[in-house]
Amino acid sequence: MEEIKKAGDRAAALTRQLLAFSRQQVLQPEVLDLSAVISDLGKMLVRLIGEDIELAVLPAKDLWRVKADPSQIEQVLMNLAVNGRDAMPEGGKLTIETANVELDAMRADTHLMGRPGPYVMLAVSDTGCGMNAATLGHIFEPFFTTKEKGKGTGLGLATVYGIVKQSGGSIWVYSEPGRGTTFKIYLPAVEEETARARRSAQLGERAQERGGSETILLVEDEEAVRSFARAVLQSKGYRVLEAAGGEEGLRIAREARPPIQLLVTDLVMPGLGGRELARQLAAICPETKCLFMSGYTEEAAMRSAPLAEGSAFVQKPFTADAMARKVRELLDTA
Repeated sequence: MEEIKKAGDRAAALTRQLLAFSRQQVLQPEVLDLSAVISDLGKMLVRLIGEDIELAVLPAKDLWRVKADPSQIEQVLMNLAVNGRDAMPEGGKLTIETANVELDAMRADTHLMGRPGPYVMLAVSDTGCGMNAATLGHIFEPFFTTKEKGKGTGLGLATVYGIVKQSGGSIWVYSEPGRGTTFKIYLPAVEEETARARRSAQLGERAQERGGSETILLVEDEEAVRSFARAVLQSKGYRVLEAAGGEEGLRIAREARPPIQLLVTDLVMPGLGGRELARQLAAICPETKCLFMSGYTEEAAMRSAPLAEGSAFVQKPFTADAMARKVRELLDTA
């Protein structure tokens, strides 16, 4: 009888996950504070990931609310925690973060949100083995798994995808072999709760949106991101030199006249990465400041070492205003 009950439980769980993936589950949405949901689930997550994995929770202050089914958000968190745990068989660190994010039309389109506006980001990062591009292309497919036979149904991430989509959100993944993985979920903020905050933020942004004429070296291997960043910087009056990789960027920097005043670089690139590029550039142009970009969250990106003096970080996807503001703040820093 016990085996029959277990089989029935497994079948019920499988059915629930299939319904979530196909977006046919009946949701009971409520106005939620995601940070509170994470806090309430904290002890269960610690038990779920085991004692060899450290759990870090980094909630944003004054987080906007979202409208979602709390039990489904808990399911998303547990599935992503299990996925991260399984990617770290020797132990590691699982980080859960929340943030308020404003996405303009271009960034929303790039990340398949469909419409610009205020979103709440939920990020889950691990320090595990990471994934290559081929694996990334299949992770949300039902029954796709890289685990040994009998170790998983292949429905965990498919379920996450279904719940997020049914909740009106979007999910984006950033991963590279040996560098861990970050899942970012974007859920639309409850508009009436963010209107006042957005008006206040816009007033602050206008004061910091001025540009300049400095020379900036932009290094980014993703053409779409590079093109967007170049357009933003040029629209503010900066002289922009660009490269698709670290080696090319270093060559341009050596030949640049006048010298580079700011390096804007992706942190992780094939060949010469952003951190090493910044180090070598500092030997050529000691006064050059650096703005690192990454699809990883700042906590995940800076895990191996803190930012060097005279540098800053901007997380992808960023808006034109956020990029312009970061650049100006960094250039104005003595």
